[in-house]
Amino acid sequence: MERVRAALTAAFGAAPMGAVTAVAGGATSASLFRAEIGGRPYLVRFEGEPSPLRNPHQYESLRIAADAGIAPKLFHVDEKHGIAVMDFIEQRPLRAYPGGAQALARAVGTLLRRLQETPLFPHFVDYPDIVARLFAHVRGTGLFAEGLLDAHAERLARIQERLERVTPVSAHNDPSPRNILFDGERLWLIDWESAYRNDPLADVAIALDNLAPSPELEDVLLRSWLGRAPDAALRARLTPIRALTRLWYAGVLLSASATMPHTTPDADLSAPTLAQFLEAVREGRLKPRTLETVHTMGKMYLAGFLCGDAVPALDAI
Repeated sequence: MERVRAALTAAFGAAPMGAVTAVAGGATSASLFRAEIGGRPYLVRFEGEPSPLRNPHQYESLRIAADAGIAPKLFHVDEKHGIAVMDFIEQRPLRAYPGGAQALARAVGTLLRRLQETPLFPHFVDYPDIVARLFAHVRGTGLFAEGLLDAHAERLARIQERLERVTPVSAHNDPSPRNILFDGERLWLIDWESAYRNDPLADVAIALDNLAPSPELEDVLLRSWLGRAPDAALRARLTPIRALTRLWYAGVLLSASATMPHTTPDADLSAPTLAQFLEAVREGRLKPRTLETVHTMGKMYLAGFLCGDAVPALDAI
């Protein structure tokens, strides 16, 4: 808390400081605090000193996004201690977006286009390589029986070999529902720890899986992002990029479920359909934020990677 108050003082000087309280939000592992300064609310994001594995460019990316009005206004950054002070966004549910799902898909497409028009974020890693690294980690956990993920490894190798490389753009790399805030008027992107330059379709693929669960909504989002109707070539290239983003999230989910006590490796990759999964959640047979549900979603994302099966939005957990 001492560093949080020091950051607030660095941002606002001797302005009267009110209550500083912990809050939840986003998909971040950082600690978040709401602070009252001069009668206005601000957010302090406290990540701590960076590790060698952490993206070293997240704060530069955050500055660029904030300057463009895509992230909340930024008042102070202390990269050494992993602290950022920014506007506090009073959040409303995405489902309350005026105009419903189509208007929300259109707004998300526009938001991603604006992000990709900003000055280019720094290079951190090549996305297919970091996906492969995380997938190798999952295979090494012993979570699944030996050989069970061989088909996935083969498809990943083919994608890496054949993927057409294009000019990268500024990318958030995790525009899932928990990282998109609606303030009652407009959308904001938050939690920039994964932000670096990437393929233009990476953020789009993630947004499609999370916020456009029908062909009609997909078309709305793509048209809004692209400024015209997507052609066959773009849709064809979207397929391998979407596979990579799904394998990335499979890795995230299964890395978490690998922490569950298990005496024998899982020898069964069968997963429910999206309709079956949503029904199980509604009926309470799968409970949000449990490792069982995370593991089930991980299997669904593996199926989505390998076969193109529909996957649940990440806020389902």
